[in-house]
Order: sequence, then C-alpha cells, then structure tokens
Amino acid sequence: MSQPTTAVPWSSELWDCFPDLRSCFVTFWCPCITFRQISEIVDKGASSCGGNAALFFLISLFTNCGFCYSCFYRQKLRKQYMLVETPCLDCCVHLFCLHCALCQEYRELQHRGFDVSLGWHGNAHMHNQRVLAMAPAVEGGMKR
Repeated sequence: MSQPTTAVPWSSELWDCFPDLRSCFVTFWCPCITFRQISEIVDKGASSCGGNAALFFLISLFTNCGFCYSCFYRQKLRKQYMLVETPCLDCCVHLFCLHCALCQEYRELQHRGFDVSLGWHGNAHMHNQRVLAMAPAVEGGMKR
C-alpha cells in the first residue's frame, strides 16, 4: 500500500463508538487496555505494551493527565497514516474525549487490517502465515 502525499480523513468519526460495543465497553471501563493495544501496534512492537499501559495508568491515577501520554500516540498514528488532525488538535481530542479518541484509533487500526487484540507480534505472525500460504509451490529439487 502506498503512502498518501496529502492528509486523508479518518475511516470513522470520533463519536462513532457504538457500532463496536465490545471495544467501547472495554475502553470506557479500562482505557489502559485499549491504549496498550494501540500503542503496541503504533510502535510496531518496539515498546513494551504492558509498560505503556502501566505508565498510562499511573499517570492517570496520580496526575489525571494520562491524556498527555495517549495524545502522543494519536500523533504518531496520524503521522504514520497521514490522517487529518480533526475535529481539533490531538491533545484537545484526548483531553475532552479520551475514550472516544481511543475507540477511533482502535477502529482506524482495524480498518487498516490489524486485529488490534493480537498486538503487533500476533499481526506479524498472521501476516507471515498468509504470505507463506500464497507462496508458489516448487516441484522437486534441481534438474538438469
């Protein structure tokens, strides 16, 4: 898939949370779980998803400013996929609509072919299995 040269819209609106009630429910009661899944895929498995979730939880618990940390990942996701910064600045979206923002990011990754619940490594494994299944069959060994 080629990278767009101009900003493209999100695949769903910020407030379209209810079609996926499961992720909406999980995000409402425990946003650190949804954030953990999003951050692992956005970081392409380079960071500890458990560490990201714990840090988000602790920042939220002690300062009520977890949105500052999660906003950083929204920016990374937007830059990776050239998404429009809408309906306002990323930090404002996370400050005022944290749960809706996390649900939107979750849906965006699903729209782009990720099974967000599997994490980065699970998606990479699934992709590799598909590639191996599509590889052409080669008969026998070398022949003269």
